[in-house]
Amino acid sequence: MLLPSDDLPLHQTPLPLAHVMDGHPNAYDRFWFNGYTEDYFFAVALGLYPNRGVIDAAFSVATNGQQYSVFTSDALVGRPTSVGPISIEILEPMRVNRIRVEAPEQGLRAELTYTQRTATTEEPRQTMHDGPRIFMDVTRATQLGSWSGWLETPEGRLEVSKNVRGTKDRSWGIRPVGEPLPGAPSSRVPQLCFLWAPLNFDDGGVHFMSFDHSDGAALSRSSSTLPLAASGDAQRIESSLSLTLQPGTRWIEDATLVAGDERITLTPLHRFQMRGAGYSHPRFAHGRWHGGALTEGEVLDLSATDPLEYSNVHVQHVVRATSPQRQGLGVVEQLIIGPYAPCGLKDLLDGA
Repeated sequence: MLLPSDDLPLHQTPLPLAHVMDGHPNAYDRFWFNGYTEDYFFAVALGLYPNRGVIDAAFSVATNGQQYSVFTSDALVGRPTSVGPISIEILEPMRVNRIRVEAPEQGLRAELTYTQRTATTEEPRQTMHDGPRIFMDVTRATQLGSWSGWLETPEGRLEVSKNVRGTKDRSWGIRPVGEPLPGAPSSRVPQLCFLWAPLNFDDGGVHFMSFDHSDGAALSRSSSTLPLAASGDAQRIESSLSLTLQPGTRWIEDATLVAGDERITLTPLHRFQMRGAGYSHPRFAHGRWHGGALTEGEVLDLSATDPLEYSNVHVQHVVRATSPQRQGLGVVEQLIIGPYAPCGLKDLLDGA
């Protein structure tokens, strides 16, 4: 099967570009963006699943204690970066993107331009196995940016100025998506701890990522300083992230990131439920086939969200990042399933 992009010099194997990762059903290629202030948070996710024949996307805004989301999905034809009411336009690769959302039935509309602020860091390849089977094999590129434009929710219109910070995350590879694969039951211990903290400062940024074992030892960990764009490349540093959890939850109460010689206090300001962008959503999880074109919405009351329900454990907190040298704004993403000794968690979904 040929695609128009086969006319470009992009091939890495003798196969046409439509043939991805030896046909593994869980192959994916995803865009993720977030934008935030001390008062609101928005995110867009768009994923292609070539070997499942599915494309899906979600746009979600958390403001004033409510989270508004629109989910859309369809059959994948070619390699588009739009589906239903959500589109991502690549104006300058790895630098400028335009996001459009036109979902009036869900009360969500947007025209937003993302512009790179910092250097891009390539996280180390993240590979996990389920016995002899591949469970995850992922590359992720992360950079920090700023936003301009506008968005609308059922509460009204927000003008988005260039002081609105955010993150662009491009990842691809193999990860659990869509309907479960056939075969013997998984042999993996049900434990996963993923911590991800991109932090924006006026003079650049800091990025931290870790997959941890239940005892807190790192399966994969990386951290980088991110100078402003065109001022240099990302530089790897040694870092550690310590968490204190809110009682009865798996969400942070506060955190400290030691990044090289800098000790950064992370104070949560408000919370975004990752289910709003499809992550672990009970119905609209990534890569699922819904029988054809679909667009639907969801509204969450963040004050009434059960913190220990599986689909609510995965969150991003907007945090104020403070060190003796500077102050900034960023996010701490956390997905902690199963035991995690550094926070005193012992069971599948017990709270602190």
